[in-house]
Amino acid sequence: MLDIASTGPGHAPTPTHRAEAPRGDYEIVRAALAHITERFQDQPSVPEIASAVGVTPVQLTRVFDRWAGLTPKQFLQAVTLDHTQKLLRERASVLDATYDAGLSGPARLHDLFVTHVAMPPGAYRDRGAGIEIRWGWHACPFGRALVMVTDYGLAGLAFADPGEEEAVFADMAGRWPNADYREDPDATAPHARRIFDPSAWSKEQPVRVVLIGTDFEVKVWETLLNIRPGQASTYSDVASHIGKPKAARAVGAAVGRNPISFVVPCHRVLGRSGGLCGYHWGLTRKRAILGWEAGQFG
Repeated sequence: MLDIASTGPGHAPTPTHRAEAPRGDYEIVRAALAHITERFQDQPSVPEIASAVGVTPVQLTRVFDRWAGLTPKQFLQAVTLDHTQKLLRERASVLDATYDAGLSGPARLHDLFVTHVAMPPGAYRDRGAGIEIRWGWHACPFGRALVMVTDYGLAGLAFADPGEEEAVFADMAGRWPNADYREDPDATAPHARRIFDPSAWSKEQPVRVVLIGTDFEVKVWETLLNIRPGQASTYSDVASHIGKPKAARAVGAAVGRNPISFVVPCHRVLGRSGGLCGYHWGLTRKRAILGWEAGQFG
């Protein structure tokens, strides 16, 4: 589950810049990362990881947080989640994915998915099967907005000009082909107000979003959350950030597939020369969004 809670509805907090770590810290983190990645199916505890790299659990946690911005346990969860998502997309059963990842039972996998993916593992595997998506059209500063929500969070946000509504809905519904769709603008209206009203953006009440896509797409979308209003990035920068510096074209395709426009700010990604390049909902709308943000946060 992603909590969007900083200065806007589509921003993850920018990592705190820290002073340069003492020599040797990197080697500790590198060894810990290797141990977790190689042994995640054993689900090692923090003391076990610390022992393997020759430090105390407290030292490991402090050094790991300084370098990676998360705890060893959180990194273990991320590796486990990545592995089980791949298995589920390949149509493994929830039980098989659970035990292949070294988890003690399906309940642990369920908790991991609900916390970090915002849906049960079975629904993830079956492309939304068993999930009800409520949807509605709402006026916003950029035309008509299609808002889609589930019990787990915001699942879709798209834009349309008059006459495009049917095609836009079909585009978005194709992302979750097996879900049950119910038109319910009363249910989606509070989300629309929250998304497009800057005064409602709050750390205390973060917008929760549901992202479903390939590992590569989700990594790209999560990277976009770090681009704050008034800032911009490039496809090449995003590619470098996710460790795929030669994949700028693939990043562009993933940006175009972003299912939660505006909240996940794909409009802030520009070409290397600073040009607007493409936008799934039209360059005119991209200009309008960037101009609106400049007025709000400039």
